[in-house]
Amino acid sequence: MTNRKFEHEPKPDDRSDNVEKLQEMVQNTIENIEASHETLEYSSGEAREQIKDKNKRRKEAIQGMREEIKDEYHDQQK
Repeated sequence: MTNRKFEHEPKPDDRSDNVEKLQEMVQNTIENIEASHETLEYSSGEAREQIKDKNKRRKEAIQGMREEIKDEYHDQQK
């Protein structure tokens, strides 16, 4: 009979590469913003406004990710 206790244990918290992952996420988001500028040229009306709104949220997300990068970096230095 197997010991089910160990089947549901969480994985250890490995945050060693969080800074790199966050930096990659920031870069991907910036690339998405740049790509959307091309789409904006051919969009109008509601679609154009949706793209602008999404880019605004993307920029806000980038700010949050950069703050998280700082926090993670400082945590790694301890």
